[in-house]
Amino acid sequence: MSARGRHRRPRARRISRISLVLMAGGAGVALPFVAAGAANAAPADDTYTVVSGDSLSKIARAEGLPGWEELYDGNRGVVGEDPNLIRPGQKLVIGAPVEATAEPVEPAPAAEPEPAPEEPAPAPEPADEAAGGFVSPVDASVTTGYRVAGSSWSSGYHTGVDFPVGTGTPVSSIGAGEVVTAGSGGAYGNEVVIRHADGHYSQYAHLSSISVGVGQTVNAGDQIGLSGSTGNSTGPHLHFEVRTGPDYGSDVDPLAYLAGKGVVL
Repeated sequence: MSARGRHRRPRARRISRISLVLMAGGAGVALPFVAAGAANAAPADDTYTVVSGDSLSKIARAEGLPGWEELYDGNRGVVGEDPNLIRPGQKLVIGAPVEATAEPVEPAPAAEPEPAPEEPAPAPEPADEAAGGFVSPVDASVTTGYRVAGSSWSSGYHTGVDFPVGTGTPVSSIGAGEVVTAGSGGAYGNEVVIRHADGHYSQYAHLSSISVGVGQTVNAGDQIGLSGSTGNSTGPHLHFEVRTGPDYGSDVDPLAYLAGKGVVL
């Protein structure tokens, strides 16, 4: 290799112990001579000063190294992270021990998130009207069913059902609600109409007496009056209707409605 850019530190010359015999008055004196610098001192590594046009591979070939990687590994602290960027004036150690590189540390696995605390069970809903929240208005069987045809009814059919009970029989609200009508209802005689939470209305007609007032809140089973035969009636009984509105003409099948609430008559 050319000496360009190359600086070798002179190696210490090894000199063996030499006995010098000096003659003094016929006597011989053996004096040991040891070379300065300690004969056993280890030589320092060679260095190379980078010049313009150099590359690690070029320097490695000139120095007889197996590859530029070894040269780079031994001088990573001088060269830096990019082995292609060496600069004139940098001093590279030839045969330097490979600089240890830190092993990549695998990150510890992320801790599994603790399960979120279970939300408390929702408070039980108020008892569904279909699960015991409704009752029959009276304890009796139906005699005249819904939509039975007949000329005696102005609509041409029976708009509710009739229960054959004697005068003075307690009549109960079929479910919780608010009284919207309580008084005389023409052909219905004394009547009570109650609005329920589901938007339906129940009507109780031909009562002999009324025990609730408009705006009053009632619960299922509360007594609202006594049965009778007031209004257009042929005898004591309870006429019962279920409606989608508070007035006549919005009737639905009352037995089907009660059955949907769990009351089968």
